[in-house]
Formats: sequence, C-alpha cells, structure tokens
Amino acid sequence: MLSRLTVTNLAIVEKAEVCFGPGLNVLTGETGAGKSVLMGALDLVLGARADSSVVRDGAKEARVEAEFTVEGASARSVRGILDDAGLPGEEDGLLVIRRTVGASGTGRVWVNDCAATVATLKKLGRALVDIHGPRSNQRLLEEAFQRETLDACGGVDLRDYAKAWSGLVDVRAEIARLEGEGASEDELDLLRYQVGELEEAGLSPDDDEIAAKHAAAAHAEEIVESANEITEALGGDEGAAELVSRLQPKFAAIARHMPEAAEWAAEAEDLTLKIQELSRSVADAASRIDADPDALAELDARLATVNRLKRKYLKGAGDSGVAELLQVLEDKRGRLARIEGREERLAELRRAESAAEAKVRSAGAALTGKRRTAAARLAKAVTRELRDLGFLQAKFSVELAAAEPSACGCDKVRYMFEPNPGEAARELASIASSGEIARVMLALKGVMASHDGVDVLVFDEIDANIGGETGRVVGEKMQAVARLHQVLAITHLPQSAVYAARHLVVSKAVSGGRTRTHIEEATGERRVAEIARMLGGEGATPVVRRHAQELLDNARAPGAEA
Repeated sequence: MLSRLTVTNLAIVEKAEVCFGPGLNVLTGETGAGKSVLMGALDLVLGARADSSVVRDGAKEARVEAEFTVEGASARSVRGILDDAGLPGEEDGLLVIRRTVGASGTGRVWVNDCAATVATLKKLGRALVDIHGPRSNQRLLEEAFQRETLDACGGVDLRDYAKAWSGLVDVRAEIARLEGEGASEDELDLLRYQVGELEEAGLSPDDDEIAAKHAAAAHAEEIVESANEITEALGGDEGAAELVSRLQPKFAAIARHMPEAAEWAAEAEDLTLKIQELSRSVADAASRIDADPDALAELDARLATVNRLKRKYLKGAGDSGVAELLQVLEDKRGRLARIEGREERLAELRRAESAAEAKVRSAGAALTGKRRTAAARLAKAVTRELRDLGFLQAKFSVELAAAEPSACGCDKVRYMFEPNPGEAARELASIASSGEIARVMLALKGVMASHDGVDVLVFDEIDANIGGETGRVVGEKMQAVARLHQVLAITHLPQSAVYAARHLVVSKAVSGGRTRTHIEEATGERRVAEIARMLGGEGATPVVRRHAQELLDNARAPGAEA
C-alpha cells in the first residue's frame, strides 16, 4: 500500500505531502490544479524517464519520496528485487523510495536510504503499482501477464506441463554439454597415442624409487667396498660383544670403589646391541645391491622412461612423482572414453529428446484445453463488466494461438477487445483512447481482483468522456476492486468520487507571484462542497448542495462503503 507521497519543486508543486489510506482514494480538483503532477511524481518514483523540464522554475532540483507498506505476495516480489540489487530489505514492512531530478539534468535514486538505479526502480514499480491512464505502466498489456492472469483466474494447474518441460530442458542441456566436448580426428588420434604410450610404460607407485635404485646400482662397487670396511671395523656381530665381555671385570673392579661405574657396564651393553644392529643393517643393504651390468642397464632404461614421461606430461614439474603421471593417464582415458562414446550417447540422448518433446506437446495440448475453458469464462465475465461500464455492444475475448513450446506452455495468449459490432477485435495494446483502455482494465480488475498480486492500482481519469450513470458504475467498480487492493483514482465525475473511502482535493493559489498547489483531505461539509463544485461549478446553489449530499448518502447506503 502507498501510505505517503511527498513532492518538492516538481512542476507547479512547491511542496506537497499526501497521505493515502486503504481502499479507494480519490483525487479531485479543477483542471490544472496539479492532480496530474502528483501522478507524474508517482511515475517518477517508480522509474519513469525524467529530465530537467520537470523541475520547478528557480529550484535546483525536484524531489519525490514515496513510502510503501509492503505485505503479502508483493512483499515476496519486492524482497527478491532488493536482494538481487544488493539493497537492504524493508524494515517492518516499510519501503522508502526517493528520487531527485536536478535542474542540470542529473538525478539520484535511493531505496531504503541506499543508492539505487532507475532500472531497479522500474522493477519495483512493476511489483508495487499498476497505473492506468495517460502515463501508463500497464502490466495487463503484457502477454506474459495476460497468460499468468488467465491461468490464475481459471485455476489452470501447470505442474504436469512444468515437469515435462523440465525433463526436456535437462536432456537438451546434456546434449549441449556433449556437443561442446566434440573433438577433431587429430585430437582423437593424439589422445589414443598418449593413452597408449602411458599404458605401455606400465607405471606403478614403485617407480618413484627408481632414481634411488639406479644411484645405488651405478655405484655398487664403491658401496659394497665401503660397507665391508664398516662391518669389519665394527667387528661384525661378535666383535663388539667380545670387547664388552673383556671389559666387564674392569667395570666391576672400579664399581667397588666408584658406585657410578656400575652404570658404565650397562651403557656398554646397550652400545654393543646398537653396534650389532648397525653392522647387520650395513651388511644387509650391501647384499641387496645388484652390481650386474644388465640390471643397471635395465634401471637406466626405466629411469629414462619415467623422466621422459614426466617432462612430456607434467611439463617438467620439479617434485612431481609417478602418482601425477598416473592421474594424467586416468584423465586422458576418461576423456577418450567420453569422446569415443559421444556419438552413441548423443544418438541415445536425441531419442530421449524426441520422447521428451512428445511429452511436452502432449502436456501442452492438455494445458491449452484448460486455458480455452478458462478463456471462455474470463471473456464472458469481463464482457459483462464492460456492459456495466457503458460498452453496451462491446466484446472482450481471449485469443489463444499456437506457439513453440516454452517454460509456460505452447500458447500465445492475447486479450482482445471489440468496441462495436462489426469492428475487428483488437489487442488491448492497440486501443488508442486512454479512457477507453482504462475502463477495459477496470473491467478486468473487477474480475481478476483476487488474483492480482499488485497492491496498488491507479486509475488516472478513467471516467473521461462518459456520462453520469456510467460514472456511478465506475465508482462502484473501483470501490469493489478496492476491497482487495488500494486504489488511487483521479476523477472529474462526482458520481465516481462519492464512493471514495478517502477524498483528497487538489487546489492551487497564487502567492507572492508564484502558483502553489495545495492538497487536503475533504470530509464532512468540505466534501459536500467539493462534490457540489464538481456538479455545478463554483458558487453551487443549495439545490446542487442537496444533490451532492444525496449522492454521498446513496454511496453509503447498505452494500456500499463510506
């Protein structure tokens, strides 16, 4: 709901603050008083194009601020738009939008006190307000909205179709992925060669020890000779033991006079064991060294193969091991398998695509049938509303044309209007008269009020060029729609204005040589006076005032709102 609109230095409006309430809010006043400027201000704050010509003469900038109380379906839409734009959400349901237009042509936008873009304003405007009139932001003229509204009004369930469509989308995505993995014959030949080369090498994790084995084999004679000298110097398994055995009596003799010498004997025993273990380890390592020239040549060849493959496939990565080479082999095997099985898989997927398309068209045909039934009901209901609004011979219809399958079905939905018998039905967007199209929109809103997710509806001079009785019906229809939406209406017909829950009067006066616009709520005698002015002009007679009072009393009769 739009709760407040503040306008500063916009056209003839120097400063105005308007508070709106729930239900039907009507703005009246003499021509040129500034009613249309207020609607233009609302348009601006919802993303309409602006230039410096809108700035009041002598002012540096024009400023418009709108406060919305957001709830229900519109709250979800607004929250999504704010999240996408990286803007803070509404606090306690309050959304504040400000926009300035400078005399130099520059402008700024704020949403909840954070800088925003005009593009974001336009998105918010579509979610918050639906305007019908000369400065229209008419969502009902859009094919997507007409289709969604038809489905909502007719209770059309899209779940079966959506499931079928999702299946088709998934298959097509897989086809696109595989087609993107295509390879030339040269690439395929190269992959086969590389996989063959790596497989032929017979790599294993043990190959990481090849360098160490090769180094040992290459210096086998030197290693064996040195190892033998070491074991000989250590005395083998027995030498150290014999030495300690000879020394034990000496340790015992000293211990009789030096108690701590008893520990020396124990340490000598430990050293004996360590020397024996070291001697055995050196001898064992030396015994495993293969000094056979053939074994060395074999290690030479293996090391060369591993290093060559590392340089080729790992680009000479310093510390990379055989594990990385084995991963390269696995990756290339996988890609080769995908490419070699690609055509077969693609053929399988194309068969699945055909089956999925058949399901989509079948589900789409069922959806079309439901829409045709809903279209007939909607056309009948809207045509009935139009008759009440003065289009006695007019017809409203919903046209369904075949379209390529998409996420929303296989139909192009168009709302059509035939103003007079014998005239061709036209799309709503091609209706020239803003007053005429606004009444068509009111008829649609009357039927679709409970299905429309936009909170605020604006009707700008919807009753232009119609008579008094039709004006009364327009007022009743707007009042009915206002039970589910906030409605703002600019009107020149007293028969419409009397149905307002909140009546705002716009006037202008000259002060200090400047024209200034004033807005005030009309209640009690002030409202009677305004209705009388609309009926008979300034200086209305007592008869006209009584007539004004009767209109207001009738609008408050049982079944009508105050």
